[in-house]
Amino acid sequence: MKTTVNTTVKTPVRTTTRTLLAAGLVLGVVAGPAIPPALASAPAAASASARSANGALEDAIADLPTAEATAALVRVGGSEGVWRGSSGVHDLTTNRPADPAARFRAGSVTKVFTAAVALQLAAEGRLDLDRSARSYLPDLIPASYGGVTVRQLLNHTHGIPAPDFPGDTVEEWYANRFRIHDPKDMVRSATSKKREFKPGERQHYLNIGYTIAGLLIERVTGDSYEHQVARRILEPLGLRDTYFPGADPHITGPHNHGYQVMRLDDGTTGLRDVSVWGTTDGWAAGDLISTTADLERFTKALFQGRVVRGPLLEEMFTLPKVADFRTGAPAAYSVGLSMKKLGGREVWGKTGGRWGYNAAIASTRDGSRTLVYSVNSTDAKGQDTNKVALNIMVATFGQP
Repeated sequence: MKTTVNTTVKTPVRTTTRTLLAAGLVLGVVAGPAIPPALASAPAAASASARSANGALEDAIADLPTAEATAALVRVGGSEGVWRGSSGVHDLTTNRPADPAARFRAGSVTKVFTAAVALQLAAEGRLDLDRSARSYLPDLIPASYGGVTVRQLLNHTHGIPAPDFPGDTVEEWYANRFRIHDPKDMVRSATSKKREFKPGERQHYLNIGYTIAGLLIERVTGDSYEHQVARRILEPLGLRDTYFPGADPHITGPHNHGYQVMRLDDGTTGLRDVSVWGTTDGWAAGDLISTTADLERFTKALFQGRVVRGPLLEEMFTLPKVADFRTGAPAAYSVGLSMKKLGGREVWGKTGGRWGYNAAIASTRDGSRTLVYSVNSTDAKGQDTNKVALNIMVATFGQP
């Protein structure tokens, strides 16, 4: 019988952290100690290794808020044991405890949903992975990109560059946070440029392939992308807290606030509340809003073959045999997922980042160990992996 024990541990804010947070706030000053993590332990009969992992998970999210993150929500599952944990604050004005059931921006985790719908349509014979994207969208994809296949869109080997967006800094992007981006306009911007490489010869992880994939889904179904995902995935799995915001820049329902380090109005550098920020630039590549409970249910169903059924599921676990466009390293992205070796085994999943929010789903292929997290990172789209998020991943699966 599985039991869950909730504990509360009071831990003071480190002096350096308090100074940074107080100096950077736009909406108020931190007025008290950090809210302690609300930690849930694994079953009492867990093995010594599981207990050790649980301790590492507790350490990974302890003492929030810090300079790296203001909150973290974690769910670990699978046959190796179950662990639930949350830490940090709902917001830096009230210092209320983080809501473990909060909704958050899942960012590029959206791509897994998009890929799953595309593969379902392929199984139905409505999309051909080896057929050109232009053959479905001749009015949008120019002849110069006529050789790009649907599979290449989904595994990032298409060679189409990113579209242009206004601004070059986080401050400029923040100023444009309510701008509405049309998917077709983004595709036109991207395909007006010279290709980065011949389709199928390199891999470059970009959103644009999934923007086109969303439009492909709409073209072959005669329906909206959002409704197809809802009908095929959200509703059958009962993901009631997962939705697409469209042009609404708010997160509806309970959510922990997200913050970003940037230059403030008075010229200083500090934290700004970025919870309200439009995501139409991401669309089918990155605008999903969800919860850890919903994403855990989705992850388990996906890896059990209950979302994409039959041989096409293997597309999600097949890495193209090409090199990364920038680093020259072996390709790390499949259709919808990516793979890293952690703790001596393959871990498949997807991370995502929107301003104020980092998220991830991950699992061993056999589902013996699954992970979902949301980390309210203070630099969610930075070049380096958030320290808290990295520690959660390592605590769950082991070192690279």
